[in-house]
Amino acid sequence: MIPPSWQQRLQQLAAQRRALGRDRAIHPAAGVDFCSNDYLGLRRDPRLAEAAAAAARDHGAGSGAARLLRGTSPLHEELEAALAQWKGTEACLLFNTGYQANATLLPALVGAGDAVFSDALNHASLVDGCRLARAGGAQVGIYRHGEPGDLATQLATWRASAPAAALALVVTDAVFSMDGVAADLPTLVTVCEAQGALLLIDEAHATGLLGADGAGLAQRQGVHGRIPIVMGTLGKAIGAFGAFVCCNPLLREHLLNTARGFIFSTALPPPVLGAALEGIRLARAEPWRRQRALALADRLREALGQPAQPSAIVPVPVGADAEAVRLAQALQGAGYDVRAVRPPTVPEGSARLRITTGAHLEDGQIEGLIQILGQVLIR
Repeated sequence: MIPPSWQQRLQQLAAQRRALGRDRAIHPAAGVDFCSNDYLGLRRDPRLAEAAAAAARDHGAGSGAARLLRGTSPLHEELEAALAQWKGTEACLLFNTGYQANATLLPALVGAGDAVFSDALNHASLVDGCRLARAGGAQVGIYRHGEPGDLATQLATWRASAPAAALALVVTDAVFSMDGVAADLPTLVTVCEAQGALLLIDEAHATGLLGADGAGLAQRQGVHGRIPIVMGTLGKAIGAFGAFVCCNPLLREHLLNTARGFIFSTALPPPVLGAALEGIRLARAEPWRRQRALALADRLREALGQPAQPSAIVPVPVGADAEAVRLAQALQGAGYDVRAVRPPTVPEGSARLRITTGAHLEDGQIEGLIQILGQVLIR
């Protein structure tokens, strides 16, 4: 039984959310998928399902323990090796989710006297990682979104007064999940190398979709193998589940000894690992998937009068929370599953529709969405 005082508080908070137009609820998938991160259309591919089933038959349905106990199977090591090779690093460590990885990484890397510098529009997982790093004594600096020059200035200012042994970490999304824009990785690499800072990029929305063989934005922008820490996920374009950190062996050893989210979590189960391995194979072997997803996004941006971007994420700025919800409901009513994104996921006053494209979509479906968008946006 919830105490009356708590019941009252929960009711008040719910009323406040409704008044702001920010009440959230879980809605089952329905209509044409224009909101998931299944960029390559692999989530329901029967080859992934069969790979998952085969892994379950051979290794069991669950892992049974954390990796440092008895939770490591040959599939964990096979997947880590495949990811390291794909991302151009020497080593890799698997995590259960992208949120867990980012929130775990930052406090494991920096501590008292150190500093972490974060892009102003980084994902919530990196924001929370910064908060945990700050709780551990690290200084946190927020540089202007997509402006390496501001980062360079902040790094230089901090370095001028920081202890000689202090370390700096720079963290950024590769492709920003709510805008679909890409970071300028070559310039960030140059700034970090000049300042002696460690660079961590989150390629959750780039892995499998960008680059010559889908390795990500670093590959696309010509800095493949020059990023010290590359985080990515397996539940978006790859169609499975989980996350990873690609790095060098010394850093991997440090993380498996200090990253609490890794140490104290049950390992990813074999069916997930089997599906992820097959998803990576298909992402690399079937380039038409990423080409189609990106081409459909370009078609949608063209219709909306937006500039080209290297992603399958197309935001439709709205502004007011309630209006974004109304537009999303209108699209859903027409059979197109588009969702509204509101603060705190995006800054105040910047509610939007977040539309995504994938290789599973048909030409008629994208044209139908464009047509209905034209109708609802001018009402």
